[in-house]
Amino acid sequence: MRAFILAGGFATRLWPLTEKRAKPLLPLAGKPIITHLIEKIPAHIPVTVSTNAAFADGFKKWIDDLGRSEMELVVEGTVRDDQKLGALGSIAEWVRAEQIDDDLLILTGDNYLGFSLQKFMEAFHGNAMLAAHDIGNLQKAKSFGTVVLEGTGVLKRVAAFEEKPAYPQSTFVSAGCVILPTGALPVLMDYAGVKPDNLGGIFEELIRRNIPVECFTFSEQWMDIGSFHSYLGAHKALVGESALVAQSATVESTELRGSVTIGENCVVKGSELTDCMVFDNVTIKDCSLRNCVIDDGCALEGIDLQKQMLRAGTRLKVR
Repeated sequence: MRAFILAGGFATRLWPLTEKRAKPLLPLAGKPIITHLIEKIPAHIPVTVSTNAAFADGFKKWIDDLGRSEMELVVEGTVRDDQKLGALGSIAEWVRAEQIDDDLLILTGDNYLGFSLQKFMEAFHGNAMLAAHDIGNLQKAKSFGTVVLEGTGVLKRVAAFEEKPAYPQSTFVSAGCVILPTGALPVLMDYAGVKPDNLGGIFEELIRRNIPVECFTFSEQWMDIGSFHSYLGAHKALVGESALVAQSATVESTELRGSVTIGENCVVKGSELTDCMVFDNVTIKDCSLRNCVIDDGCALEGIDLQKQMLRAGTRLKVR
């Protein structure tokens, strides 16, 4: 088996944080989002990460720092959202170029998965398989690929798959974690030629062809990080009512409330931070910040902010 991680999106809903950085490389509870995924993939599984030309350097540095063997980066020659190959298009291009003939573990690089990928892989018995989480709300399910299931137990048969349905039949949603067996790769190649951007559509196509699709259901945490609200929500869910402060950071005469992370080489003095994410090399003096994300290299003094994302290098000072 080989793992393929989709990390080529431009994540415009999270600008300015993703203006020059891929969403999977955003920090979450002290490490990049994608690192949480990598740490769950068994060490013997080769991993390929697919991204675009705009973010290639960031991923190269991340891979070097990670130090994991059997890692490779595939770079699409795209620098804008309207140039993307699409999720299935990216996979198909790699399968074709590398003549891949293995079962594939496919992951979306901006999701947090709380369950064991080892157990997910152990549940695989040759049929196409996806992981699904019950979000318990039909209205919320409209934003995801929904799965109609048959049977009982952890592993169930998929009776139907619908991508972002107007009227969901189920509250089970696809969690961006898929295994496609070698035998399903020709179907992937055919379908990618028609709908290259629809990852979930491969399940609709398999079902249409009467090819069995199974579902691994889980109750552990799952977070799809696609907006400021969901990003800060994931941060609070993982950090809890505590503070994660990097060893190289200096925090003096400051109150840290709720969920707070402070990155490397930061200096925070005389301030109040509530439910905030502070990236690296940030200086904060005499500020009150609530529900904010502060990108690298910012300098703030005498500022009162709430529910803001600040671009890297922002300088704000009350005169």
